[in-house]
Order: sequence, then structure tokens, then C-alpha cells
Amino acid sequence: MLMSMTGFGRSSAVTGTKKITAEIKSLNSKQLDLAVRLPYVYRELEPELRQRVGSVLERGKADLTVTVETIGDAPAHVAATIDVGAMAAYKKQVENAAAELGIDVPADWYSVLFRFADVIRTETPAEADAAELEAVRAAVDGAVMALMEHRHAEGMELEKFFAERIDGIAALRESVGAYEGERIERIRARLEEGIAKIPAIDFDRGRLEQEMIFYIEKLDVAEEKQRLGRHLDYFRETMAAPKPGQGKKLGFIAQEMGREINTLGSKSNHAEMQATVVRMKDLLEQIKEQVLNVM
Repeated sequence: MLMSMTGFGRSSAVTGTKKITAEIKSLNSKQLDLAVRLPYVYRELEPELRQRVGSVLERGKADLTVTVETIGDAPAHVAATIDVGAMAAYKKQVENAAAELGIDVPADWYSVLFRFADVIRTETPAEADAAELEAVRAAVDGAVMALMEHRHAEGMELEKFFAERIDGIAALRESVGAYEGERIERIRARLEEGIAKIPAIDFDRGRLEQEMIFYIEKLDVAEEKQRLGRHLDYFRETMAAPKPGQGKKLGFIAQEMGREINTLGSKSNHAEMQATVVRMKDLLEQIKEQVLNVM
């Protein structure tokens, strides 16, 4: 079973007159990279939330955002107050400056006066109670659960994607056999044709035959095909493992597959066989690109 590192989850919890919403999204990353954004009143929960979320996600670049809104018929609470006395003082100073400089007073006094820092005073937020903190935990846990469900669904799609490409490489591997006999005969004929062009000299025909056999054996691809077949089987077995977390291993197996395919290409000496190797490489590159998303 594969699990993707890509996903999104959202969940809400209500306590009293407040609705708390948690959203989390994740992308692929070699390690866990978690960014947490919380309202100021919940800052004390950040270490705990990091631990709760990190223990589930394990890997990936994730962003967790928690927001809070007032709902129902809650009494209005003003978190900021306007200092009217300060506004009057600043207005007087601006009028005096305009008269002294011979310029017009502002047409929109509000936009000017509200720019002064001490005109609006912000109150320090109250501490959140235990019920509210528990609602934050519930919202975050729900968002993480939704994210993991999304990751699982993405993982199932990745399994289908990989299976199709692995089957494609396996089929191409089998097709190489159709060229092997013809390829050897072509190589032998090319060597004999080259030798025939050499001016007549006395040489040991038996030794020449041995050297030709040795050269042709070096171009044999049976071992590469066998190893590639084992790597394909191992990739399938690893995908089917019951516990997620196979991403790095699948990446290593894909690298080994690439080595065998490259060696097949370097030994091919046959146009159709080289074209087959190119198609294998294309499928393998698609696998390597997507395996980065696997946990």
C-alpha cells in the first residue's frame, strides 16, 4: 500500500460562540517540514500540535493554519478602541500646519488621522479557556485525518501509475529477446567483413575465432535482463507492502533499474533494440518523477 505525501485536509470544531477551523496541506519533501500558523491566544499549543501532527505525517512539507471566528448571537467584543482625544489633537495640529504653510486641509480626515499609530489602541487578547483549546486540538486532529485520507487516495492512484509503467518495462524487456539472435549474427558478419579487408597475413584462425567469441560474449545482455527482471519484481513487492513508507526504497530500486537499462543500451549495437531501450528509459523517468511523491 502506497501513501502519497501530497494532500489537503480541513476540519472545524465549535465551542461556545466560536468556530475553530484547521486547514493543512502537504507536498513532497525528504524530511518533515511543518509550518504552523495559530491565532495569538493559542500560541501555547504550538509545541503540542507540532508533535501531534508530525507523528502522523512523518514526511512532507506541510502547512497547518488555524483560524477562529465568532458565531451565533455572541456579544460584540471590541479588540481595539479609537482614542478620540488623540484624533482631536492631531486634527488641530494638521490645521495649524496647513494655515502656516498655506495649503489646503485634507479632504478625507479619517484616512489621515487613522495613520497615526496611537489613534487606534489594540487590547491584549484574553487567554483561551480549556474548552477552546480542546476544540483547537479536535479541529487539528480532524484536518490531519482528512489529509491522510487524501494521501491514501493519491497513493492508490500512484500504485496504478507505477504498475502500468512497470508492466510496460517488463514487456519491452521481453521484446529484446527477438533481436538478440539477429544482433549476434550482424556483429559476427561485421567483424568478418572487417577482417576480410585486412591485407592477407598469416594468423591463427582458431585464435581469431576465440577472440570473436570473447568479444560477442561481452555484448551478451542475458545477465542485465535477468537483473532487470528481479528489480521489476522487487518494485512490485515493495509497493504491495502493508505499511506505508516505501518511497525511499522505491527510489533506490528505480536507480538500480536505470543501471541495467543503461547497460542494455550500451551493449545493444542494434537500432531496434536501442529504440526499445529508449522507450524503457522514458517509462523509468516517469516512475522516478512520481516516486518522489511517495512516503
